[in-house]
Amino acid sequence: MTRDGAGFSVPDRLPTLPLRDVALFPWAVMPVLVGRPASLAAIEAAGDDGFVLVVSQRDADTAEPGSADLHRVGTVARVRQRSPASNDAIRVLLEGVARVRVTRFSARGGALRATVELHPLLHTGPLESLEPLSRRVASLFDEYVAVQRRLPVEVASLAHGSGSIERRAFAVAAHLAVRQDVRQELLEAATLDELLQRLAELLSGELELLGLERKLEDEVRDAMVRNQREFFLHEQLKAIHRELGHDDGNDLAELEEQLAKKALPDGVRDRATRELRKLRRTPPTSPEHTVGRNFVDWILALPWTERTEDVLDLSHAREILDEEHHGLEEVKERILDYLAALALAGTLKGPLLCLTGPPGTGKTSLGRAVARALGRRFVRVSLGGVRDEAEIRGHRRTYIGAMPGRIIQGMRRAEVVNPVFLLDELDKLGTDWRGDPSAALLEVLDAEQHRAFSDHYLELDYDLSQVLFITTANSLAGIPDALRDRLEVLRLAGYVDQEKLTIARQHLIPKQLREHGIDPATVWWDADVIPDVLRSYTREAGVRELERRLARIARKLARERVAGGADAPARQTVRAADLHDLLGIAPYDDDLRAAEDRIGVASGLAFTNAGGERLDIEVSVVPGRGRLQLTGTLGEVMKESASAALSYVRARASVLGLDRGFPRTHDIHIHIPAGATPKDGPSAGIAIAAALVSAATGVPVRGDVALTGEITLRGRVLPVGGLKEKAVAAHRHGIRHVVIPAGNARDVEEFPAEVRDATTFHAVSSMDEALQITLRDAPVILAAAAGAGMHAPATGAHPPPTAH
Repeated sequence: MTRDGAGFSVPDRLPTLPLRDVALFPWAVMPVLVGRPASLAAIEAAGDDGFVLVVSQRDADTAEPGSADLHRVGTVARVRQRSPASNDAIRVLLEGVARVRVTRFSARGGALRATVELHPLLHTGPLESLEPLSRRVASLFDEYVAVQRRLPVEVASLAHGSGSIERRAFAVAAHLAVRQDVRQELLEAATLDELLQRLAELLSGELELLGLERKLEDEVRDAMVRNQREFFLHEQLKAIHRELGHDDGNDLAELEEQLAKKALPDGVRDRATRELRKLRRTPPTSPEHTVGRNFVDWILALPWTERTEDVLDLSHAREILDEEHHGLEEVKERILDYLAALALAGTLKGPLLCLTGPPGTGKTSLGRAVARALGRRFVRVSLGGVRDEAEIRGHRRTYIGAMPGRIIQGMRRAEVVNPVFLLDELDKLGTDWRGDPSAALLEVLDAEQHRAFSDHYLELDYDLSQVLFITTANSLAGIPDALRDRLEVLRLAGYVDQEKLTIARQHLIPKQLREHGIDPATVWWDADVIPDVLRSYTREAGVRELERRLARIARKLARERVAGGADAPARQTVRAADLHDLLGIAPYDDDLRAAEDRIGVASGLAFTNAGGERLDIEVSVVPGRGRLQLTGTLGEVMKESASAALSYVRARASVLGLDRGFPRTHDIHIHIPAGATPKDGPSAGIAIAAALVSAATGVPVRGDVALTGEITLRGRVLPVGGLKEKAVAAHRHGIRHVVIPAGNARDVEEFPAEVRDATTFHAVSSMDEALQITLRDAPVILAAAAGAGMHAPATGAHPPPTAH
């Protein structure tokens, strides 16, 4: 049986030629290389000028496709030419004749055969209605051929020369560079309308992609041309400089000359030499050239052997330290000890000093004074807010904008290997996902490791052993234990009023007057001005607020002189009566009630980052159901101390003259004023217990006594920290007697002489002893306790102070 296929008589049973990743369209001519045995048998069965069914495989990886592996719509092709090729393959030229649909496949004679029927391309309306869409496809195809470099321009003419709309559509489809599944979709189009619409969509998308590719290619080409132009201009500029004699070599020659003069360790010199050789082979426009150049510059800028000679005159050092700072005897003695050892030994591992104390006590300026006393360079690096480990160790050179860490940057600024290096605000270091800077400081501050400190940028061992490191912190609580173990801690407890008075007269007043353009000799200060400023306008451990107040007074004096003009007096006097006009309303008043004997109120001492502070602990006992209420923003530890104090009072209820049912018939409210300020710690335990006993028994607490110490359920008093700062705070508030734990008695020797002379410290080991000193009628209570067989005060307890 035969069918008519565009002028050809096409058999309805044909040998089948499967193709990989290729689809043959009707009226298209395509060469095919045939090598598979079944495909060769199909060509042989067709013979010369015979017909064969060309159909695409569903999967190109199938080596021997069967009927299930082939599409059902293909093209009948006429074998126009056959020629042998290499490896037993033949090259066949096929011409598409008609589109057919396969009804059945069968295998015969080694070749796959198919029963086919014609599958003409239909259209839904009159053929003339498709002419506009056909013309649009032709126009888009012209643009496509123009931008698609792989197609010759003659292809568009051949497509337009096709006789019918159907032939033109298949000609366009045959030359589209699209995926095989899309080509098969075009071949299987149900109607001519659908085929033309799909071709228009594909051509529009391809034109957009080709336009984007052309734009990117043009940009890349322009960038290459620009780089070549810049390189050419740079070379011309170098030649011009050489002709003018402005260049006695080049930059690399200058670096080599500097490297030859620089005293460097052998390993460092070898590394710098290798980098210079690499720079000579790297184009100047390359980013690698800039990275390598910066690395060599850092090596040449760092001090490797340069040092300053130490001034080892102890009397000179003592004079400098006393000139810069008043007091701080312990710190000065420690520095002088180091100088003496350095003078004898010649070399000494630098002590890792950590100056700890409240703000404004002179920690940073003391580091500068140490450098001046030693005759060394001074470098300060602030660690406050540092959260990235790379800030200490540096960034690796693979990152854009990489730099060494702050330690190496500080050494570059110092220009010597033995500066005084101040690491300020050590307790303000942070930690996040970028690493732990405090862990990176372990290598810097460890005497056994910092001889070979490794910065990520340099990747070379740098010797920090000759550096005198000084760190500062407001509190040791923010320093990790591993880092704190490497530090030699020196505590600056703060200044007493007498020291502040001396500092103000000798340092702050002359400094502020000169900064405001006033000769200090032309200003007279009444004797009670500075004491009034300390008492009514400042409450701090340091002198920073005091300096701000004095600066304000200096500005007022300067304003008076400018306003007076020529009539301004040559000598000005600052009187205590003028402080209200100069400084405004005093923010602090003397708490006269603090010195009174009061029931249920005891004075405690607290340690904060700003120094020591006095706390009023108030206790109220009212009839109730035995409820304990704690207020004043107390932390968990302080709440536990209050519970322990209450348990102590309950255990001693009968001895203190309280009813047995006292704990169940009364509510107890413990409040610590300044309720918005968080408070925590165990040191208020005995003060809470004293106020509780006073409120329960009605016996007043002496107003000139303050207490600090941790209490246990058995009434023992345990040692606490920060006692030096607390003692200074007690002295500042005019407290004459301080009850401290017996375990802290040894700390009294470290207190300033003014504090020891003006304050009596009572070391106690039990709450009974503390009550004997604190309560006005304590002997009566303790006598009752002794009569009841309870624990009596220890022998040698201090007698109670005189009542007001």
